[in-house]
Amino acid sequence: MSLFKNIFGSSEEGNQSSKIGWRLLTDLGQLNEIVDLSNEKAVLIFKHSTRCSISRFALKQFENEFDLVEKITPYFLDLLNYRDVSNEIANRFDVFHQSPQILLIKNGKAIFSTSHDDIDAKFLERFTE
Repeated sequence: MSLFKNIFGSSEEGNQSSKIGWRLLTDLGQLNEIVDLSNEKAVLIFKHSTRCSISRFALKQFENEFDLVEKITPYFLDLLNYRDVSNEIANRFDVFHQSPQILLIKNGKAIFSTSHDDIDAKFLERFTE
């Protein structure tokens, strides 16, 4: 079963029910891509634990509120399957690992990071002006 089937149902249903259009973060090399993209447009990384009900709740709430697709490129990390990527995110962007967690990357640096019930999609608007 695919990652999106586990999280959203079937892949097609997930893409339709999630207006975000997540890019899956599965490879360390993608972090260079994120840094490059962040020089043109802010990049969001959502670190999710598929075994955690708090993380699942935070993800669903975030998806319901997020409406900045035009201003922020969203990446999704299943940190249980890609622990090495999660660890490198902590090192590269100098943040303490948490789950669930969001990071906002701009000009190659994490300009915002929060976790658990502090994850609020509406709060990100202040970074896109």
